[in-house]
This record gives sequence, C-alpha cells and structure tokens, in this order.
Amino acid sequence: MSFKKNIGFIGAGAMAEALIKSLLGRNFVDSSNIWASDVNCERGRYLMDMYGINYVQDNKELVDKAELVIHAVKPFVLGHVLDGIASDVPAGQIHISLGAGISLEFIEARLPAGIPVVRVMPNTPCLIGEGASAYTLGSSVNTEQEEIVKNILECTGLAVRVPENLMNAVTGLSGSGPAYVFLVIEALIDGAVRAGLSRNVASALTVQTLIGAAKLVRDTGKHPVELKDMVTTPGGTTIAGLHILEKAGVRAALMDAVMAAAARAGELGKD
Repeated sequence: MSFKKNIGFIGAGAMAEALIKSLLGRNFVDSSNIWASDVNCERGRYLMDMYGINYVQDNKELVDKAELVIHAVKPFVLGHVLDGIASDVPAGQIHISLGAGISLEFIEARLPAGIPVVRVMPNTPCLIGEGASAYTLGSSVNTEQEEIVKNILECTGLAVRVPENLMNAVTGLSGSGPAYVFLVIEALIDGAVRAGLSRNVASALTVQTLIGAAKLVRDTGKHPVELKDMVTTPGGTTIAGLHILEKAGVRAALMDAVMAAAARAGELGKD
C-alpha cells in the first residue's frame, strides 16, 4: 500500500524518527508527504536534512498540513498539546497517540467530537523494522482508517490489535521489554567473559544465540518449554545453569518486571 496523503508528527524524537525511517524504507509514503513539528529547531532540522521531510515549529501549522497526525510526545505533555491544536483539527483527520498510559477517553475528550483516534504502543526495535506494536481503536474509527493505521505500523514490524484494557500490559511487555532483553544480553556477555571468552566473541555469540532462540520459537510454533527441554539433557550443562536461574528467581523477576511496568503505565494515565 502506498499512502498519498500527508502524515504529520507532533514531536520529532527517537520514536518519530523510527517511524519516519520505516515508512520511507518501505516506500509507504514519499518524504514530501511527511511533516514534523517540534519546539526543538535543531532536532526538527536534523530530521529534515536526514530524511528530506518537512519541518515546522508550530503544531497548528502541522495539523493544517496533514490528513493523519501522530502524537509522538511524552505522556505528561500530551494534554497540553491536544488543548493547543483542538480548535484547528478538521473533521475526519486521523489521530494516532503513542503516549504510554494515556487513554482514548482522555484524547477524545480534548479533540472535536467524531475525530478518529487510535492509541498505539510501539517499541524501540521499530528503528530497524523489527518492532512489536499494539493498537486499540477509538469509537469513531472505521474499517478503512484502521487498515491505514495497521499498514503504517506494519512498516515497523509486527502490529496487533488489542482491547484498550490490555494496553498497559502491552506497555509492560513489548514496550519496556527491549530493556529487559538488553539487561539479559549484557549479563550473558559478562558471564562469558568471566568464563574466559574475549568480549568481542562473547558479544557475537550472545547476540546470535538470542536471535536464533527467538526465531526458533517464532518459526517452529513450539512452546518455549518444549524447546527448552530439547536442550536440557539429563545431568548435563544446561540443567545445571537452569537450576541456578531458578534458585535466583529469574523467571519470577521477569514476570514482576512486566507487572511493575504495566502498573506504572496505569499511573501515568492517571497523572
């Protein structure tokens, strides 16, 4: 699908750049059809020079240019941003919010009645087209508009629709999940260095091990437990390592991390 209308980004930070890079990389939209606004002129001009998009300082000017607007700002400033553009939002303009914890009700209450709103939780691997995004629809979004949003998100990787009451859980899992994985990667590398490998070799083997394991789960469709048992021979090395992880409560710690991040997302919405 090729999108011939203008897409506007309010906010020109890392997530906006990830989406812009993916949209252009998949030839979903031409750079001349992308607009970004940001109070940071240096950041806006960087995106303009790097990707050939259009940059404006004023959010109202951006709203006037775009048929679809993506709110790529921090959750605590989103209300202020919406209040500032509400009077300029035309009928039928699609609005996509990336604000963690910010409800559809909050957004729809600050925009004109009937404006189609979609709430999205992306993650940082969107930067390389390997993202995992979940979205939920506002009351005024039709099937065609949903398809447009889904196509945009699929330019960055996987896109799934979930009920809004599960969006905070998504935030705790895929939104914050890359940080958990980075921590695991760092720890495995350090463990290998402690065992005698050079850091370069340890890093290469660790990264490829995680990539291979993740693809094995995805491509075989087997349950992780089944794949784990394939590696775990009686009295072998793997079961010795797994025993240490179980004693340390690694499984419970990861579960608690997802729950804590999900709870914090709910707090952000209330704040």
